[in-house]
Amino acid sequence: MMFESAELGHKIDKETYKKAVPALRAALQDAQYDLKENGKIPVVVLVSGQDGAGKGETINILYEWMDPRFISTLAFSAPTDEERSRPFMWRYWRALPPKGRVGVFAGSWYSSPIHDRIDGGMSKADMDARIEQINRFEAMLVNEGALVLKFWFHLTKDGQKRRLKALEKDPKTAWRITKWNWDRLKTYDKLQDVVGHVLRMTNTPWAPWTIIEGEDDRYRSLTTGKILLEAIRQRLANSAKQFTPVAPPAQPNIDGRDVLSELKLNRKPITKADYEKQLAKWQGKLAELVRDPRFKERAVICAFEGSDAAGKGGAIRRITAALDARDYQIVPVAAPTEEERAQPYLWRFWRHIPRTGRVTIFDRTWYGRVLVERVEGFCAEADWLRAYSEINDFEHDLSDSGVIVVKFWLQISKEEQLRRFKEREKIEFKRFKITDEDWRNREKWDDYHQAVCDMVDRTSTGNAPWTIVEANDKNFARVKVLRTICERVEAALEAMPGAEGVAAAEKSGKKKKKG
Repeated sequence: MMFESAELGHKIDKETYKKAVPALRAALQDAQYDLKENGKIPVVVLVSGQDGAGKGETINILYEWMDPRFISTLAFSAPTDEERSRPFMWRYWRALPPKGRVGVFAGSWYSSPIHDRIDGGMSKADMDARIEQINRFEAMLVNEGALVLKFWFHLTKDGQKRRLKALEKDPKTAWRITKWNWDRLKTYDKLQDVVGHVLRMTNTPWAPWTIIEGEDDRYRSLTTGKILLEAIRQRLANSAKQFTPVAPPAQPNIDGRDVLSELKLNRKPITKADYEKQLAKWQGKLAELVRDPRFKERAVICAFEGSDAAGKGGAIRRITAALDARDYQIVPVAAPTEEERAQPYLWRFWRHIPRTGRVTIFDRTWYGRVLVERVEGFCAEADWLRAYSEINDFEHDLSDSGVIVVKFWLQISKEEQLRRFKEREKIEFKRFKITDEDWRNREKWDDYHQAVCDMVDRTSTGNAPWTIVEANDKNFARVKVLRTICERVEAALEAMPGAEGVAAAEKSGKKKKKG
């Protein structure tokens, strides 16, 4: 990214500024009201730049010029303990503005990788991986209807020195300048190299950067306001969602065989005695694993999907029976609330991501986008087609941060489902489990069958593979679920750096106690 055009000494005189501001303020407020009325577009504004380049002043000006009821300012500094115990993007997802509002980010998902790269805490390869993650995240926001505006306020090295001195000299702003700011000035050249690379790699058609010279307050504020206004007006004029290209729908296999048709659903049921033995074994193993000292650095997400009446609830109860109630959360997923519909569809799942040392169980999941929403026509084809890659990105972010993602599809035969439906209607305390919607879904059995096969084919990854559970026999299904979780957690703990040393120390400690 070239900075030459932001080093020309741009200035706006006082009279021109005073004359332009009233009309700009009125237009910005009108645009806000139109955004609210439209109700489909969130506006995400990133304010970044060098120390002393006017980031804070610009945010204050925008807050002064615009209606504060429909704008929020979100400032990010070093992550808290709570934020460090979750994936990198968690705190930014939680801060996204809802549709119809403007969210201004002071510090953003760019701050940490830039600072970490300058300080030597992040390799170039790791930074490039983070850049790719950011590009895909911003593409998702735009595809979900957001307007993403990214401003970088630039100063020359001499200009930054002048700005810092001016701020330090003014009693009203002196508190903002510390030794840290002057030390950062020494890394100016390195910052330029890193920022140039980041801006160049993230200057995408869907979320481009705007570089503004930051030395003159009036020029910076007026330019930012006008660009913001024009972008909102253009987006409102074309309020339809913008879509990036997606892979076409998968075609059914020509021989009729797929991951569901090949399941052995009518296997011989396991005996009650064997079931109780296996259940106790794997519940005990799970309890042991989550109490392992190494698990404090990991977390588990169990994602349950399946045919109606396939036994998800029963399997979940057998998991929680092995856990301390303080260490897990069950998230039942139904139709999104009004608050959730105002956000990207993955937002309501990001908000429930567990911190390290915890387990979260989703009863229905983010896969609703490629299952019920696809089959029932609740979203456009382009929405569910792009969801495959967005879900893969989401799960990659989770596993990359130490979360063990265990996904289950519980499958029963159409005949077994009918038997269970009728049984539920007869039993008083089970009647709530059967609804008219369950009966309607049976009529679309084949459509759901194809959607499930596509889902598995496109989202069963190395870090988050699908486990398809033959669930005609509930006891077999419950044991398979528990065994799979234990095997995944144990493998993840054994793969951790230093795991062998920890295991050896634990064995040594046990021997000493016996002695």
